[in-house]
Amino acid sequence: MSRLRLHAVSVLFALAFFTGCSQNLLRRETPPAVISLEPPPGIAAPAHTLPQPLATLPEQPSYANLDGRQLEAALARSQTENQLVQEELAALREQLASTTAQLAASRTVARPQGATTAASPGAGESQAAAAAAAMQSAIGQLSLGDLAVRLDGAVVRIEIPADRLFEDTTANLLPAGVALLTQLAAELERVFPGHFLGIEGHIDSEPIRGESWESAHQLTAAQAAAVFDFLASRTPLEDGQMFLVAHGANHPVVSNATAAGRQRNRRIECVIYPERAP
Repeated sequence: MSRLRLHAVSVLFALAFFTGCSQNLLRRETPPAVISLEPPPGIAAPAHTLPQPLATLPEQPSYANLDGRQLEAALARSQTENQLVQEELAALREQLASTTAQLAASRTVARPQGATTAASPGAGESQAAAAAAAMQSAIGQLSLGDLAVRLDGAVVRIEIPADRLFEDTTANLLPAGVALLTQLAAELERVFPGHFLGIEGHIDSEPIRGESWESAHQLTAAQAAAVFDFLASRTPLEDGQMFLVAHGANHPVVSNATAAGRQRNRRIECVIYPERAP
């Protein structure tokens, strides 16, 4: 009986060997191997695994593939488009020329009568020099005693010491100041009739004595206003040709380091301009 069993087992092993692994009843099944699509380092990936490129631009038409009629049609269209561009350019040039002519006409109308159409490069400088020369010549005709008179560019400046016009640190005119301003107005009306006249108040850098004024500008403004009012109301000068300015201590004519310098800086300046009032 044992021999029969051994024989049966031998037969089963022989069948399993000849039928293969897939039909072997005694062999364990192993899981299938995983295949990676990634290439080893240094080897390019297959083309179908790479990202697809973006859609390319449409190909431009090639005139090499056109026949004679198509080429003639394309040339005709190009000539027509070129003609339209030329016509538009010509129209723009005409509009530009018209606008330029209108601008030139408007400038001609706006130019004052008697003005030249084109000024020479040194016209402004020559006119200023001529005005200064005329003012310098007129200075010699003034008769103002010992008052300091000087040419400053194209204007004439006449210095009147404040102590000859006003009571000390006030805007009250002295009798001698009234007589001095009357003589000054007569000379200005004779030599510079109708010219613009600026009345400028100046003072030295010393603190103001007393409690009447809060600042140097306030005092010089009051003194310039007193001179303005006297000239406009008591002399032939017109208020429309005059104006006043209060400089305070901002524009000394000399240094304030000495008593004589401070005395000269306390002054009223009458500034005569080349221009005349209307």
